[in-house]
Amino acid sequence: MSIWIIFKLLGSLALLMFGMKSMSEALQKMAGPQLRHVLGAMTTNRFTGMLTGMLVTASVQSSTATTVMTVSFVNAGLLTLAQAISVIMGANIGTTLTAWIMSAGMSFDITSAVYPAFFLGIILIYLKKYRYIGDFLFGLSFLLLGLGTLRMTGTEMHLGENQTLLNFFASFDPDSFVTTLIFLLLGGIMTFCVQSSAAVMAITMILCSSGALPIYQGIALVMGENIGTTVTSNLAAMSANTQARRAALAHMFFNVFGVIWILFVFRPFIDMVCGWVGYDVTMDKDTVESRLFLANSAKLSFVLAAFHTAFNVANTMILIWFIPQIEKFVCWVIKPKKVDEEEDFRLHFITAGFMKTPELSVLEAQKEIQSFSNRMQRMFGMVRELLTLSSSATNKKDNRAGDFNKLFTRIEKYEGISDNMELEIAKYLDSVSDAHLSDDTKAKIRAMLREISELESIGDACYNMARTISRKYNGKEDHFIEKQYDHIHQMMELTDQSLTQMNKLMGGRKETFDVNRSFNIEHEINNYRNQLKSQNITDVNNHEYTYAVGTIYMDLINECEKLGDYVVNVVEARMGLR
Repeated sequence: MSIWIIFKLLGSLALLMFGMKSMSEALQKMAGPQLRHVLGAMTTNRFTGMLTGMLVTASVQSSTATTVMTVSFVNAGLLTLAQAISVIMGANIGTTLTAWIMSAGMSFDITSAVYPAFFLGIILIYLKKYRYIGDFLFGLSFLLLGLGTLRMTGTEMHLGENQTLLNFFASFDPDSFVTTLIFLLLGGIMTFCVQSSAAVMAITMILCSSGALPIYQGIALVMGENIGTTVTSNLAAMSANTQARRAALAHMFFNVFGVIWILFVFRPFIDMVCGWVGYDVTMDKDTVESRLFLANSAKLSFVLAAFHTAFNVANTMILIWFIPQIEKFVCWVIKPKKVDEEEDFRLHFITAGFMKTPELSVLEAQKEIQSFSNRMQRMFGMVRELLTLSSSATNKKDNRAGDFNKLFTRIEKYEGISDNMELEIAKYLDSVSDAHLSDDTKAKIRAMLREISELESIGDACYNMARTISRKYNGKEDHFIEKQYDHIHQMMELTDQSLTQMNKLMGGRKETFDVNRSFNIEHEINNYRNQLKSQNITDVNNHEYTYAVGTIYMDLINECEKLGDYVVNVVEARMGLR
């Protein structure tokens, strides 16, 4: 076999994989946000969840993308794990559309048709407004060009006449159950090695269509590919959070269970699918003329696609009734890590190892920023509690003094957490921005980078207030008078209201958010700060408290006002106002 034919084979497989990736990413850029809303809204029960997973996967041509979206919704509390499992079942059906596209590419010479598509695609890309349609056309054209080249290369290699290859496949007993298991394992290993079920499907179609590989062994390879693709996602999810690992395990369980039951009805099931397509399994090339045998073999790519679809549909129809049991099983196998969520600074929604596309990564980052935002309000609540303890723990040796020191240490830890979260989220967004993104996604990433910077500033403001309270508590200055405590508590209440509004925005949809409410609270904080500043000068002059106490008092008031400014900056960034 010529070295150039081998390179041509590998190059056409690379074209196929690149085309599939480009096409999927272009589709997600065109419809990413809408698909996320559909996925969140149309999963009211297991059947709508399954249909939604099927439609979304067929739309974006990526079951991985659907799985990642689903896991993100589970982490956000928008979907239960049971609903997620139903969506993943649907994704398994939706991904079979790829096999039908490939079988069409294998059966007809479509290489001539891709060149006008390339030309139209480049025009659309330069029009900018329609560039995602152009990207999709380029991806689809690369996919079909890869398939066409693969088909022609397979013909040039004369696989059906290659005696060495024929002898290799003939060495396996076609009626043996062990042969089926060997090819099933081979399909799984090949998929795991090349990290592409589409590439393995294409190779199987070439081997079967050329007459080199018997249909039963070819379908065993396809079954192995179904398991191999779930091994990849499970390994990727190992470094992810609990729910991501459970979803990946549910996906593997679904496919492994399907392969086990299909093995019991292996030949009858395949014969049934062959009957649907019109393929004659009994035809032997030695007993019929070559023209009839080749016409029959040409149907094999459709047999593989039909089997892939029938297998996943039948498996879903069986297992959809047992989703609660599957959920219990994966929860029993994968136990949650026992960590204090409050004190754990790891990112919970951004999963480093789990495969995803840039458009979908933005959703995970947004959930992480929402978590960051909620954590900052909890930190501010601790500062308010610290102030209350400082006013009541007059005796440094009482129990409250111990509580004060413990709470201050916790606030210090939160300040470190906020620094870590800003750096980790920024690093993640930076890695996402390296990819080819839509303008909308680029704008979102810019806004998110500003949001995390301002949220970290909120953490700094909270820590500054805690240090001021601690300095006052451990120093020799007099205590605040009752009027000062009342003013600080009132200012902190206004600040907490602004944080509540910010978190309402971060957790909801900006279209329904009344931004004027945040601006009004900020205006109220500024006016109150100015009022207290003037009153403080008067009170110091009237000797109601010392200048030193007045300075510490105004430090807390000013820090609250700064915090309010940071909150407004977060709101503006999220709303896209500046």
